[in-house]
Amino acid sequence: MTATDTATPPSTSESVLRKIASGSVLLSLLSVLMAFVVGAILIAVTDPQVRETAGYFFSRPTDMLSAIWDSVWGAYSALFQGSVYNFRRPRFADGIRPLTETLTFATPLIAAGLGVALAFRVGMFNIGGRGQMLIAAACAGYVGFTFDLPPYVHLIVAILAGVVGGALWGGIAGLLRARTGAHEVIVTIMLNYVAFYLISYLLRTPGALQAPGSNNPKTPAMMDDAILPSLFGSKYSLHWGFVLVIAVTAAVWWLLERSSVGFRFRVVGENASAARVAGIKVERVYIYAMVLSGALVGLAGVAQVLGTVTTGFSADIDAGIGFDAITVALLGRSRPWGVFAAGILFGAFKAGGFAMQAAESIPIDIVLVVQSVIVLFIAAPPLVRAVFRLPEPRAKGVS
Repeated sequence: MTATDTATPPSTSESVLRKIASGSVLLSLLSVLMAFVVGAILIAVTDPQVRETAGYFFSRPTDMLSAIWDSVWGAYSALFQGSVYNFRRPRFADGIRPLTETLTFATPLIAAGLGVALAFRVGMFNIGGRGQMLIAAACAGYVGFTFDLPPYVHLIVAILAGVVGGALWGGIAGLLRARTGAHEVIVTIMLNYVAFYLISYLLRTPGALQAPGSNNPKTPAMMDDAILPSLFGSKYSLHWGFVLVIAVTAAVWWLLERSSVGFRFRVVGENASAARVAGIKVERVYIYAMVLSGALVGLAGVAQVLGTVTTGFSADIDAGIGFDAITVALLGRSRPWGVFAAGILFGAFKAGGFAMQAAESIPIDIVLVVQSVIVLFIAAPPLVRAVFRLPEPRAKGVS
């Protein structure tokens, strides 16, 4: 009798999650394309000029078609100019600034997305990004504005403190899953609330995180030695955290695809029962996976507090990144470099959405709808295949 003979099949939720996370790159690209089409329809429908010309469509249909083109083209060109390159700027150094803003927004998204993706590969659903980011931000921030350490050492210690804080907070869910069987979805949701109210309390407590002499729930500014240096000078907001995220992405890829630890992670993610029969300590893998996942999500909190919001932070420092990371991980198909690309795309949405709203008066909620529709299409690959008439994937043979 082999290990697969005695192994029980994975649960329905784990099976669905595995199918979503293991889809092809083509499906991800087509999902993004369809989401942009849906976004274009919403932009056209909400445009006042389009609605006005629709009233006399049958007498002059070209007016409505022209209005639709102007609204959609104007919105998406503004999105591009606000996230990649602004052609209206005379100098290249000024025109490329939107791209640096995109990469700045993408930095914490990539880090948090890697954490969620790593948990996915082990068959776990880490939706506790908000709590892990808050704890990591509190730990890194406390070191950043409290301790007077030598240059470079201060920054390294602050980063490590944040990563360790996120790892410990994520490890709680892994430990409870391993020891008691508590589902990590419920545990991480509850830990989000615990972290939020804990940090909120500390931000209102003098001598803890609250800035001295202030009544506002906000920390002091970070010391200069604890701030991630700017990558291209003070004119741009992009900092060395992006370079750190590139290195972390490569490290996670090596861990998952080339190391023995990553092999155990993948085996447990495919079938925990078979992995247990094969001699893999599944409970230990759960703990390790959630610790590493929390550390990566914690790095996103570090990037926020030491790279973006260096003047002091409040309880909303996570900025929704913990939940956006789930979408990034799904779009990246839980592959490190896929998550990296998805993080840049969502960073472009964040950077360009404000420009689109300012230039074309398009509600920024349209960008949120596009992001949500991407998730919808990723979660429904048969729909994408039906629209584009793609063949069904071949079933893998059993060796």
